[in-house]
Amino acid sequence: MTRTAADSAAQERVSLAAAQPLIALGALDGRYRTAVAPLVDHLSEAALNRNRIHVEVEWFIHLCQQQVLPGLPQLSQEQISGLREIVTSFGPEEIAELGAIEAETVHDVKAVEYFIARRLEPLGLGHLTPLVHFACTSEDINNLSYAVGIRDAVEQVWLPAARTALAGLSELAQQAAEVPMLSRTHGQPATPSTLGKEIAVFVHRLNRQVRRIEAQEYLGKINGATGTYAAHLAAAPEADWPSIAQSFVEKLGLTFNPLTTQIESHDFQAELYADIARFNRILHGLCVDVWSYISIGFFRQIPVAGATGSSTMPHKVNPIRFENAEANLEISNALLDTLGATLVESRWQRDLTDSSGQRNIGTALGHSVLALSNVTKGLKQLAVAEDVIAADLDANWEVLGEAIQTVMRAEAIAGVEGMENPYERLKELTRGRRVDAEKLKEFVGGLGLSEEAEARLKQLTPAQYTGLAAQLAKQFS
Repeated sequence: MTRTAADSAAQERVSLAAAQPLIALGALDGRYRTAVAPLVDHLSEAALNRNRIHVEVEWFIHLCQQQVLPGLPQLSQEQISGLREIVTSFGPEEIAELGAIEAETVHDVKAVEYFIARRLEPLGLGHLTPLVHFACTSEDINNLSYAVGIRDAVEQVWLPAARTALAGLSELAQQAAEVPMLSRTHGQPATPSTLGKEIAVFVHRLNRQVRRIEAQEYLGKINGATGTYAAHLAAAPEADWPSIAQSFVEKLGLTFNPLTTQIESHDFQAELYADIARFNRILHGLCVDVWSYISIGFFRQIPVAGATGSSTMPHKVNPIRFENAEANLEISNALLDTLGATLVESRWQRDLTDSSGQRNIGTALGHSVLALSNVTKGLKQLAVAEDVIAADLDANWEVLGEAIQTVMRAEAIAGVEGMENPYERLKELTRGRRVDAEKLKEFVGGLGLSEEAEARLKQLTPAQYTGLAAQLAKQFS
């Protein structure tokens, strides 16, 4: 190839790489690839094949070390290392080789078996080619490979992303723990809280879901074509196959499922996806609330240098991070809900619907990870507008009506006369009306309260009427 031709080819490769995000069919593999790239190591097709090789290799080693069959040798450490290197060296060239084998076999797991078999001779194990995929049905390998990939994706990617977002949210709750704020129930002025306490509610709820997800079991099985160990017993009737299977599954870091059809029942996946979907829904609620607080000015957004909020209105700083998160959480949940509903069913001992469904696990988690990334970035661009929040609160003195009528009830119980119908009297004064500080204090002064109660209420302001909100915010965020 001439220099000019080489340069032209190199330029073509660069152009193709630059265009890749623009020609990807899905947004996660195109526009948002950077945000979800870590999931590729666990839930892509290449990662699934790497995990299949991992399971097959470990099963090969396990059978040898357990001396399950007559004639099986104890492997040397060098041989074990060489076998495991088949997994760790699985890169672009190996991915291409495996793809070529699958093009011939038209069967993904059989291709993995042949791929491994090609590598046994240099390790002095060529005579043990029949041991690769021994007594296994494809689903024995697939269920374990998916379980490993899902576990690693959740523990190494999704959970760290969730914890990072929660750390930012917790920091905001602590920062705003003592910022008094007018609450709104049904969209109407209500008993004041603090901004930090309202954010802490989400921190507390989301942390609870994270703890559930952290405790998730990841189940696996390796018991043959219909879950009976029939082929295993035919080959080695004296072996304790359920114990051998259990010890193998547990060595992979999974929980053993002792009773299945051909497939692992996927109940653990449904449980996991329900918990992640619930986390997503709570986070979606946070995004809606933060967006609304931005809309009424409780938060100011810190402009990003060089960014444009509108193609025609230069003043705008749009809450795009939270809007993007909302959309991606909805897409994630649509997929998670579908997976959770469909994976737990299988016709008789096996059908293939789960195979097609599980190929969307990465997409489902990817949209959640993308949303978490946007929430984390969005929170960093928020500044609490204490002046706006204070002005809003000071314009709604009528919210102290709750405090006044409750004190009147306490006074009546204590024997103070003239405390009849406290709720009704405050309702007449405040319902649907704006009441300023002077008018409210005048009303309090004419109630005939005890001296101590009257003084306490006259000193009370909406900004002070936040109860234990600040304490709760600091405690639970």
